[in-house]
Amino acid sequence: MEQNELYPIFLKLHNLNVLIVGGGNVGLEKLSFLLKSSPNANVEVVAKEFHLEIKVLAEKHPSITLTRSKFKKKMLKKRHMVIACTDDLKVNKKVYDLARKRYLICNIADTPDLCDYYLGGIVTKGNVKIAISTNGKSPTTAKRLREFFEEVIPEDINQMVENLNEYRKTLKGNFEEKVKRMNEITDSLKNKEL
Repeated sequence: MEQNELYPIFLKLHNLNVLIVGGGNVGLEKLSFLLKSSPNANVEVVAKEFHLEIKVLAEKHPSITLTRSKFKKKMLKKRHMVIACTDDLKVNKKVYDLARKRYLICNIADTPDLCDYYLGGIVTKGNVKIAISTNGKSPTTAKRLREFFEEVIPEDINQMVENLNEYRKTLKGNFEEKVKRMNEITDSLKNKEL
C-alpha cells in the first residue's frame, strides 16, 4: 500500500522570503492560501499582469510586493521558497529547474512531479493548527477533512492551550517529570467521549 512520506513542518513565513511567479487566478489562490495562515508572510509576486484581487491583497498586507515583469533568474536570489503558477508550462519548468540549482524548495502548481512541497488543507483555532495532506492525490478530500475538523474542534480550544501553557510554566522538576505530568493532564483529551 502506498504511504504518504511527506514531512509536515510549520514555517514562519514572516522570517522567510517567498516568490510567487504568476499573477492570475492560481497566483491569487496560492497567495490567499499563504496569507490565510501567515498574514505577515514576506511574498513577492512577479507577473506581467495581476488579478485585481491580488492587488487588493497587496494593499491590505504591507509585506506583499508586486513586481510587474516577466520572470528573470536573478529574482531567485535571497529566496527560501518559490511557487510558479503561470499559464506557461515552459516558464514554470524554467523556474523549477533554476530553483533546484539553488537548493530552493519549489512548488509548480498542478504539477506534482515538479513539487518539493504541497500546500495542504489547514485548520486554525487560535494557537492550534492542523495541516492535512493527501500526498497531492485529492485536494477535495483535504478540503472535506478541513471542514470536518473546523466543525468538531471547539472554538474554546485556544483557552485550554493557554491554560496548559501557564500551568507548564509552574511545573518543577526535570524535563522527564514535566513531560509525565503534562501527559497525565492531556491524556483525558484522547479518552474524551464525544
